[in-house]
Amino acid sequence: VQLQASGGGLVQPGGSLRLSCAVSGSIFSIDVMGWYRQASGKERELVAKSTRGGRTEFGDSVKGRFTISRDNTKNTFYLQMNSLKPEDTAVYQCSADVTSYDTTRLLTDRYWGQGTLVTVSS
Repeated sequence: VQLQASGGGLVQPGGSLRLSCAVSGSIFSIDVMGWYRQASGKERELVAKSTRGGRTEFGDSVKGRFTISRDNTKNTFYLQMNSLKPEDTAVYQCSADVTSYDTTRLLTDRYWGQGTLVTVSS
C-alpha cells in the first residue's frame, strides 16, 4: 500500500490550496483518512480526519477554514485549505487506515504518505 500526496506549494496569506492523497495497492477497504502537519520546531498535529462512515474531526486551529473530503471510488482524499495563515506553514502528511489483501488474509494497518510542504507567505 502506498500513499502519494500532492498539491503543496507557496501561497499568500488569505489564499487557498488543495492537497490530494492517492492510496494505491491491494486495497480491500479504507477507514480513516487523515492529514497531519508538522511545523519547524513543533510536534506533529492533527489537521483533519475522516472516517468511512462520514465522521470528521478537525484541529482547533483549522476549524471553519479547512475541509476534508474523500472519493472512495478513487481511493483518494483531499484537504481544502482556505483563508490560509502564515502559521499554517508546515509539512503536511497524509495517512490512511487501510485493510489490504495479503495472500490469503486481510491486514489492517496505518500507512503514511510522504510530506508535502505548504508555505504561507507574502
